Amino acid sequence: MAERKVLAGHAVRRLRRREGLTQAAMAEMLSISPSYLNLVEKNQRPLSAMLLVRLAETFDFDPRALAAGEPGGGAAAIRRRLADPMFADLEIDRNEVEEWLAGAPGGAEAFARAFDRMSVAADPDGALAAADPIAEVRREIERWRGHFADLDSAAETLADELRLGAGDLYGAIAERLRVKHQLAIRILPVDVMPDLLRRTDLHARQLQLSETLDPASRTFAATYQLAQIEAREAIDALVKGAGFADRAAERLYRRYLTSYFAAAVMMPYARFLRACEATGYDVELLQRRFGAGFEQVAHRLTTLQRVGARGLPFFMVRIDRAGQASKRFSGASGSALTESDARCPLWRVHHAFDNPDDLAVQLVELEDGARWLTLSRTVSPQGRQYGAVRAKFAIGLGVSADLANSLAAARGIDLKGEATPIGLGCRACSRSACPQRSAPPAGRALLINERERGVSAFTFGGD
Repeated sequence: MAERKVLAGHAVRRLRRREGLTQAAMAEMLSISPSYLNLVEKNQRPLSAMLLVRLAETFDFDPRALAAGEPGGGAAAIRRRLADPMFADLEIDRNEVEEWLAGAPGGAEAFARAFDRMSVAADPDGALAAADPIAEVRREIERWRGHFADLDSAAETLADELRLGAGDLYGAIAERLRVKHQLAIRILPVDVMPDLLRRTDLHARQLQLSETLDPASRTFAATYQLAQIEAREAIDALVKGAGFADRAAERLYRRYLTSYFAAAVMMPYARFLRACEATGYDVELLQRRFGAGFEQVAHRLTTLQRVGARGLPFFMVRIDRAGQASKRFSGASGSALTESDARCPLWRVHHAFDNPDDLAVQLVELEDGARWLTLSRTVSPQGRQYGAVRAKFAIGLGVSADLANSLAAARGIDLKGEATPIGLGCRACSRSACPQRSAPPAGRALLINERERGVSAFTFGGD
């Protein structure tokens, strides 16, 4: 920080507004002049090391927010948007983008939001479609960087109460539902609930669960029901604060928060973080220790951002065989691997389907030099029936290679050594000699030479 200038006015301004402070009030708390704070917010003065320390001490400010909170996701994310063919004639280079972010961060953020909204709202004919509730909910989750402190704290308190009552979490939850809420748990045969895994029958005062659920999923379903009752007030407040105009987005967000609370009861923050650090974030061992599924543990790893007790910043994606993502959580990682709708076939998350249930570990490097240690494995949803379609997904879990030394999965891997070069899908990747390339990058002129044939089927011009 002391060796380079850091212009972070957008992050400081966002923090001040979040705290509901005027520039004068915040300046007084930081022991600086209002005029100096004004210059910092306008990116006319760099953020000094001393001011950064004061921000951290006074407001629990996380220095990683300087990267995660960049307008539009930062220079790399803005350049990916500008790679759209509609901007091809403008020839905007990296320096121009960086100057734009420094001089007009609000304008850059507005451009990013408008571009993203246009991208998800336009149908193939160019007509406007309804807003995507899934995208809206994901943006709200990322705004919190995947961590909901109040929910985590309440879930941890509840978990401690349940733990005192019995060593068996599922049994303790079942007893609490029965005694405190007059709800019994009933396991029903698959022919009675052929298309459902969980149902609440308020008339019979029953939580009805399918017999196809494994123990981890049964515990989660019971905890989810308890969360709907006992965490309702806290969840209502978060949903209201999101201000969704779309009813579907509101309900989807509520479901996510309820699931978040349930997972936090099964894997209480402090105990889970201690176990992560003690085991080197060994996902399979954490599964057994907390009675959870692989996907549940992977998602939980993306949420460990409690102030003063942060875990490693993981990201997670879940894809199907066609490469379509049904879950994307970047947490505090800031990874571009969760931003793109397309993925690189050289990333082993796609290969996981060839070796079901095996954990594939891979060191990858993006075009901007960011290196990630990734873990990939397949998972199958509950509710399998013979003769029916058996769904299968691949989970991609990753953390920055710079932070991966303590991981059990990193043993024997040279984190500074050779990495697999991957991109964010062929249309966003400008690696010229990739034999796996399926399309030229957007915004690049396609070059055809009838006398030559390179490794790649597509040859294209430069920036």
